[in-house]
Amino acid sequence: MPAPCPLPAAIDPDEVFLAEVRAFLAEALTPDLREAGRRTLGVHSDIAACKLWHRRLHRRGWIAPGWPVAHGGAGWSPRERFLFDRECALNDAPVLFAGGIRSLGPLIIEMGTPLQRARYLPAILSGDDLWAQGFSEPGAGSDLARVATRAVQAGDRYIVDGSKIWTTGAHLSNRMFALVRTSTGDRPQQGLTFLLLDMATPGLTVSPIITIDGEHELNQVFFDQVSVPVANRIGEEGQGWAVAKRLMQLARSNNTPAALVRRVYQRARNAALATEDLEPGLMARLITAEIELTAFEQTELNLLPGGRLRDGDATSPSVLKLIGSELHQRVAELAMEIAGTARGIALEPFRDEDGPLADGARATAKHFATRAASIYSGSSETQRNVIAQAFQAGIR
Repeated sequence: MPAPCPLPAAIDPDEVFLAEVRAFLAEALTPDLREAGRRTLGVHSDIAACKLWHRRLHRRGWIAPGWPVAHGGAGWSPRERFLFDRECALNDAPVLFAGGIRSLGPLIIEMGTPLQRARYLPAILSGDDLWAQGFSEPGAGSDLARVATRAVQAGDRYIVDGSKIWTTGAHLSNRMFALVRTSTGDRPQQGLTFLLLDMATPGLTVSPIITIDGEHELNQVFFDQVSVPVANRIGEEGQGWAVAKRLMQLARSNNTPAALVRRVYQRARNAALATEDLEPGLMARLITAEIELTAFEQTELNLLPGGRLRDGDATSPSVLKLIGSELHQRVAELAMEIAGTARGIALEPFRDEDGPLADGARATAKHFATRAASIYSGSSETQRNVIAQAFQAGIR
């Protein structure tokens, strides 16, 4: 009797997808791009490396993994996006300057007009347009509803006066989306309007803010009679709060993903492997960090749209932002301690070099850079309030 034919092994779709991703990364990620990824301190890599990596992803059709194919995106599932981001982290790909890709583009797809989609989406995809976020103001940070920058309609234009602060990448951007006040209501959330601006408009100026890590990522932006077409408004006048809330949900779900934390964890692990007789307490914290990161990765998979938890849960972005930003800070602090705080004290002379002094300097600078992680996109206290309010509403 002939032996039965063996059944073909089941094909793992994840492995098929990862094989394609790894082959692309092996070819497209040149040593200079990997070095730029490794040396990233803030929320994005060196801007020249960002632009080059953006163009290569765009040519491959992978620059917008979560966008629908009909709008130029890859149309990947949340799991495929997660796997791709993790592979990019493991291979030291540059961190993109991509607020347009991650938050504004999806917002325009969802809430913009056909003309706005036709005008802005192609330039976001190609990288020709880089977008800054104009939300926070000197008197309106976590309490964003207190925005005072004023826009007055004059015919088919709005005339904008005021200022925005902590504006990441405004000096690198040619576009900005901003929340402005067009009227005053009984509640501060009333009377806000969401506008798209050209950074080259007369009357708009950018002033740099140098942060504790020595980097120039943040800015204050001033508006003096800045003219903005009414056609650049997303949503109705006075309904900007709802538009901004939706954008923040999109941003919070992906601005501190597990892949970003894994990049810092790799620094800590590499520093530990290079250290003889690592202090046992640091080794225990490194092991704990990996356990927490693995748990965060699984939480991210479960909470993203299509995950095993409830779709459309408005608290999921806040949960991801809260866990991600605070874990990011803990791991960055651990990486600094392992690399050696003493070696990192003199930041500027060493961090662009190679060797232990440079490793310590960059680890210290990264620790400083992550201090803002629990503030931007809404503070940790804000996220806890969102989660608590949803919990209370659910048990009533």
